[in-house]
Amino acid sequence: MRLAIYAGSFDPVTFGHLDLIQRASLLFDRVVVAIGRHPTKRPLFSNEERIAMLHEVTKGIANVEIAEFEGLSIHYAKARDAVAMIRGLRAATDFEYELQIAHANSDMCPEIDTIFLPTRVERGFVSASLVREIASHGGDVSRYVPAPVTEALRTKYGK
Repeated sequence: MRLAIYAGSFDPVTFGHLDLIQRASLLFDRVVVAIGRHPTKRPLFSNEERIAMLHEVTKGIANVEIAEFEGLSIHYAKARDAVAMIRGLRAATDFEYELQIAHANSDMCPEIDTIFLPTRVERGFVSASLVREIASHGGDVSRYVPAPVTEALRTKYGK
């Protein structure tokens, strides 16, 4: 069974993330969407909240699993016997950073490939941080995130 890991913070999950999850699910037998625990980062949503949102928005994709991990994502991928790491690219500026990570991952675990999936054109400018910024000012983010996430942002920001 070919397993791929799509690791990130998903704070919050956007339509861009969801698009990559759906597309990866067509390429691999199983996709684990893995939320990293980072002791230095202060996410808007707790890991439990992000896991619940991801479960909700991926419930129609049978071969997707939601999980969390600590440490390096490549070590998590190796522990899960993954064959690939999925990474999304929104713009050319993402590529240099992502390529550095892919090279380091390949150096540590050459048996695991990095698969870059470009975002769809209509999602290329959307990031979780942009969504948080818009939502924090009471803006409508329903074009960028699934309905359960829109509601969670409204509740979180009291807007």
